[in-house]
Amino acid sequence: MKKLLIPIFFLTILFTSCEDKKLPYIGEPDVVKKMVDGKEVEETIYPTIPEFSFLNQYGETVTEKSFEGKIYVADFFFTTCPTICPVMKKNMLKVYQEFNDNPDVQILSHTIDPGHDSVAVLKKYADDLGITGNKWQLVTGERDKIYEIGEKHYFVSAREDSLEAGGYIHSGHFVLVDKNRHIRGMYDGTTEAETKQLIEDIKVLLRE
Repeated sequence: MKKLLIPIFFLTILFTSCEDKKLPYIGEPDVVKKMVDGKEVEETIYPTIPEFSFLNQYGETVTEKSFEGKIYVADFFFTTCPTICPVMKKNMLKVYQEFNDNPDVQILSHTIDPGHDSVAVLKKYADDLGITGNKWQLVTGERDKIYEIGEKHYFVSAREDSLEAGGYIHSGHFVLVDKNRHIRGMYDGTTEAETKQLIEDIKVLLRE
């Protein structure tokens, strides 16, 4: 019996540490002062994803309210991307398949080439990936608004660049957003290892 005590002890520690894991908040916080019960206290306010409005592959309007109470993964791509996008989408499919039956997890992919990536083009792209329903929404919209929300709020690069293959430069990151629209993780979407970490961290957020 004594031989079993050590592995069980360590398994208990491992299980407890996994259950207690908390993801960090990404972005520079603001510290505000307020009065609570007659005392001045400081509160840390982390950045949130602002209001937005785009069109998905079905021609439906998608806003921040579409993700209310949801965890979601955001990324930026374009359908004619000759470099990292195919790898990113292959890895994002793993996330899609892992949480396809969980209504609390969604995916939001923004095209950075809205001039080409119309609703119809996005629908075909989604069909080719095997995406159905609204679990994974591919969105288009005003170019400036897409670039602004990408660089200013998701902290990723997303812009035209004639020197880059395909004419655009964009980050390969998957951005994990919690139910309160706080960014809780950023992952290299071109690697299997970080995609696996993303999947595990989504499970952590689901326990919060």
